[in-house]
Amino acid sequence: MVKTDPFILAIDEGTTSAKSFIIDDSGRIVGKGQNSFSQQFPRSGWVEHDPEEIWRMQLKSCKDAITDAGIRVQEIAAIGVTNQRETTVVWDKEDGRPVHNAIVWQDRRTSEIIEDIKEEHYEMINKKTGLIPDSYFSAPKIRWLLENDKRIQEEISTGEILFGTIDSYLIYRLTGGEVHATDTSNASRTMLYNISELEWDPELLDIFEVPIHILPEVKGSSELYGYTDENLFGREIPICGCIGDQQSALFGQACFEKGMVKNTYGTGSFILKNIGKELCNSQDLLTTVAWSIDGQVEYALEGSVFIAGAGIQWLCHSLGIVDEIDEVERLAEAVDHDEDVYFVPAFVGLGAPYWDQYARGTIVGMTRGTGRSHLAKAALEAMGYLSQDVISVMEDESDLKVEEIRVDGGAAKNELLMQFQADISNKRVLRPRCLETTALGAAYMAGLSIEIWDGIEELKDMWEKDKTYEPDMCEEKRKRAYRGWKKAVTRSLDWSNKED
Repeated sequence: MVKTDPFILAIDEGTTSAKSFIIDDSGRIVGKGQNSFSQQFPRSGWVEHDPEEIWRMQLKSCKDAITDAGIRVQEIAAIGVTNQRETTVVWDKEDGRPVHNAIVWQDRRTSEIIEDIKEEHYEMINKKTGLIPDSYFSAPKIRWLLENDKRIQEEISTGEILFGTIDSYLIYRLTGGEVHATDTSNASRTMLYNISELEWDPELLDIFEVPIHILPEVKGSSELYGYTDENLFGREIPICGCIGDQQSALFGQACFEKGMVKNTYGTGSFILKNIGKELCNSQDLLTTVAWSIDGQVEYALEGSVFIAGAGIQWLCHSLGIVDEIDEVERLAEAVDHDEDVYFVPAFVGLGAPYWDQYARGTIVGMTRGTGRSHLAKAALEAMGYLSQDVISVMEDESDLKVEEIRVDGGAAKNELLMQFQADISNKRVLRPRCLETTALGAAYMAGLSIEIWDGIEELKDMWEKDKTYEPDMCEEKRKRAYRGWKKAVTRSLDWSNKED
């Protein structure tokens, strides 16, 4: 029999599309499938997904990736799963069907729940979870569902209703309902998980009125979860890795040493810094589990920017400034002189380091001469400014100086944005050859579990640089531009507070 090299199927379920990749033992992507799914906005500030549609699109993307790679299912050694985090799904234990649309991480309907809880429990929640109480996380979404969905209210005590983030839901469906589990990185984003004790916290469960029997088992990021239903792919395939998407990108970027930083530009923008095995308290950023391998947990400091690429999508789809997102860079380059136009894309509030649920989007500094190109440039620069807001706090709140930023995600292809990020942060920016680092991280977790790779040293050698961007903006201009940005942000804060 001819021996073939093993392949990993990496499932990368994001906020706007379900992607899958076939990755070989050299870390090279040899097949891809991608399918978009619907974004639902039932009310102002509400964002939902249909979990059943996500499942269909994800399964299709898996099969598309296998076809695209031209391999046999028998050549897939394992599956790794990575996912949009915090998004909350509740489903029927019997058939795996969702009992309500998924409430997406961007959703703001739970603002009042959070405000009430913050008054009394802010410090305790922050200490136990490393998180800053916000509608962003899963706990208030679960509570909202328990309070507002009659079916869930009626069936919650019977044990027939289960909760999970998207990873848990997909694993449940992939295994035909045999496995209800998550990993430590995803559990740490629920605001119900004690990141020092590494367990669901009874006090947090009580505050949010969440019964423990609906929660998934918490496992490591790199271990056997179970096997796929043989009817899905024609054979059982082991699921050997699970990790939240931003932690997965940190791992895929080979940021294995303390102080290393990555920034992923997607729907939002997420900046993570490896802080090693010791917890770090932060007033304005999140401390989160990065991953757990062989019982060893590492942590990260994170700044979550809620709107990044979604701001560019808004220019295209809502304003119609350009027909295609790729045109934005060309349009922005048409600005041949400095204009103090700032776009603060606070459509769903502002995340780190502001944590203002009531901030809303603003464009300031416009004149009669302001046109499409100025708005395009301001939207691109907003991603750089928001990232710099986080990076500056990362340096202020820890002893680990940021030397360079490893970038990935769709917008990392944008030359104008990457140079601006280097300029405004005064940091070297490194772009890898493979921008699908989220999928790589999930594949690496699965591959380590079955010993395709010997360890992280081998993975470190597989990371390849595509391009370096060096800062090229004078200090005076940098400071003036950043002062203008901070002034613009103040105009957006606390805008929709109903108490005003």
